[in-house]
Amino acid sequence: MCENCSPGKPCFAQDNYKFYHSDEYGHVTGEQNMMQEIYQRGPIACGISVPEALEDYTGGIFEDKTGDMDIVHDISVVGYGVENGVKYWTIRNSWGTHFGESGFFRLIRGNNNLNIETQCAWATPLDTWTEDKRHKLTETEENDPRNKVKENVPAKTDLFLNKGGCRVEKASFPGGEKRPEVHSWEELAPEDVPKAWDWRNVNGTNYLSWNKNQHIPTYCGSCWAQVATSALADRFNILLKDESPTPVALNAQVMINCKAGGTCDGGNPGGVYFYAYHWGIPDSSCE
Repeated sequence: MCENCSPGKPCFAQDNYKFYHSDEYGHVTGEQNMMQEIYQRGPIACGISVPEALEDYTGGIFEDKTGDMDIVHDISVVGYGVENGVKYWTIRNSWGTHFGESGFFRLIRGNNNLNIETQCAWATPLDTWTEDKRHKLTETEENDPRNKVKENVPAKTDLFLNKGGCRVEKASFPGGEKRPEVHSWEELAPEDVPKAWDWRNVNGTNYLSWNKNQHIPTYCGSCWAQVATSALADRFNILLKDESPTPVALNAQVMINCKAGGTCDGGNPGGVYFYAYHWGIPDSSCE
């Protein structure tokens, strides 16, 4: 799960590295519940439809006029707000920073536009970053033949170089949700939730992990893996606050390699959160 390599020499497994686990996970739907979950615990992963106009989006508050409700894409909702009396969601896409507003777009909120308020998933982070909880390399892992490549050259694989289309599945969790006794949206009254919130700027601090582009090095329909790992990484950043010198970034490639919810032809963010609970996700310096 975590290797390093030297030029022209065999790659080798690392003997001490961080794994990031989820603690609880489940669904959330509806404007008010989504707002509370985002405000209290961090970004969430949601399925949306993608009309042609969204692909051409460059800025502003987007509103689909076609009535498209066919969910085919996953995004993460990182905040919400109001501009000139119009309510909106703040959304991070996985099409690169050249898309929209530096990789983000705003979508009208409260009328389930693009079907965004019906199919969302969340997961909470679990402390696995302290030194005594790092993963220690076992003898079996060290002797795994996959670590004994003859030389360090680009691998031939179709795991990430698949040119198929992306079709996301309804968020689901093998064995069901692992939910708390009381959900976040059952703890506060709607009037106690801020009218606007954005995890990119909370008292001057940006808690988000970096934006990704699922289309490079070549097209991969991995939005489900990109947004689920990004939203969970955000929540680690929120939890760690000043304890981490660099932002956490979780490895979407590992989720694809391990089929932890899907493939380059689409998938399900719930599978990522289930995988994180049972096995953990390495950061983006490991593959």
